[in-house]
Amino acid sequence: MLVGRGTLSVVAGVLVAALAILGYLLPPPAFDPPPLDNPPAYNALPVQPPGEYRPGGAAAQIQVQRVTVPVRGEELHATIRSPATPGRHPAMVFVQGSGSGSGDEFTSQAEWLAKSGIVTLAYDKRTIGYSFRSRDFGLLADDALHMIDVLRARPDVNPAKTGLWGVSEGGWVVPIAAARSRDVAYAVLVSSPNVSPMRQVAFALNEQLLRLHAPDGVRDLLTRAMGGVGFDFLRYDSRPALHGITQPTLALYGTMDPSVPFVESTETLINSLPTSDYTIRFLAGADHAMRINGGRFVPDYLPTLANWIDGLPSLPQLKMAGATPVQRFQAADVPAAPWYGGSTFLGLTLTLAAVGYVAAPVTEMVVRLRGRDLRLQTNAQLWPAMRRRLRRMAWAGLGLLAAVMAFIMLIVLFSVNQAGAWPAVQAGWLVVRVLAVVILAQEVGAAGALIVGLRDGWQPTRWQKVTLAGVLGGTGLLLVTAAYYGLFAFPW
Repeated sequence: MLVGRGTLSVVAGVLVAALAILGYLLPPPAFDPPPLDNPPAYNALPVQPPGEYRPGGAAAQIQVQRVTVPVRGEELHATIRSPATPGRHPAMVFVQGSGSGSGDEFTSQAEWLAKSGIVTLAYDKRTIGYSFRSRDFGLLADDALHMIDVLRARPDVNPAKTGLWGVSEGGWVVPIAAARSRDVAYAVLVSSPNVSPMRQVAFALNEQLLRLHAPDGVRDLLTRAMGGVGFDFLRYDSRPALHGITQPTLALYGTMDPSVPFVESTETLINSLPTSDYTIRFLAGADHAMRINGGRFVPDYLPTLANWIDGLPSLPQLKMAGATPVQRFQAADVPAAPWYGGSTFLGLTLTLAAVGYVAAPVTEMVVRLRGRDLRLQTNAQLWPAMRRRLRRMAWAGLGLLAAVMAFIMLIVLFSVNQAGAWPAVQAGWLVVRVLAVVILAQEVGAAGALIVGLRDGWQPTRWQKVTLAGVLGGTGLLLVTAAYYGLFAFPW
């Protein structure tokens, strides 16, 4: 006697509802950043004085030198660009943002500054002690201080005007270095988050998902995944290092930067630094890299930077000026995942599911090697059909895992590159959720067929029981995991 399709459909529907409810009960509170009302001070900013972005004189020629700088654990390649004119010049070290990048990314602005009379040093980021999972901002700060020593030792550099420039992640590194050494004469923070890396990443993802009109479930999936990540550096607090800065500091933010909560970052900076030692400028139309939609630099950026450095030690009278910044949402922290949502437990769950899936082909191979023929067992005609169900289920489960990972990578790439199209997000989310429902239907169908077979007298062998338990159990674990990440949630 077979179980009717109507019965199986009802059971599958009940399970979808149960998993949806489970998804609401298991996770921590949903990530829902509240709106941010622009503080009045930011709605009435004075315009930036034209003299601050007045183009300066450019040297006819520059000199380029390649050097190797020993740091802790390795040697870093660096490029020094200096004006060919005689005398001691201001100098600046570029400190990179996230990723293992090359110092060559600063070539265009380093050459511009060198022609304007500022010696620059750009170096390749270390590969030892810096990875996707582990980042020691203090170690990166030590690297930057080694580069300061290189510049200060040059006869064409004015040590009293030698400082650090950091962009994005470099905004967590430069304050540490400046607080550690008075050899750093000044600090320049470009698109510096000044909140924890977790809050900054969550803010950037939320902004990008809003631009892509992504369903709420996509944001919940990503933030629940982030909440379970055990990377210590994501909870880094930049305020102690900022409190330690006594050097003049220039902070530059672009009004078209969706990656940084610039209003909250600015307030953190103001509350942390001495009131007399900071200069904050908001540049209209600038993105995260001070460029216009990833193209050329906004016209005011490099002149503002060069004129500020040249004018040291005196500072502008206006502490904060420029275009009006608008930050729509607060940089809310991502709730930490409970123990069952952490990366360790998730890894264990996926490992058990994988072991269950591997059990089927391994069991069949062992049986054949031992010379047993499953076709000779009682009601042997039931096993081929059941085996086909299990194989389809295993492939669908692997497909779901691959689809989720690919979808997360798609969103991350869209966020990093500040690009992407909303149809791709909708299509990817549809694929992921349809696969989850397909696997649930396969689980219900296989369980129904097993119940009918047992009722009709089928007696599975020990090896068949191992296979059934492995695949059905592994799929059950995947379904619970999918529920935790909101793949069965309502509404869409």
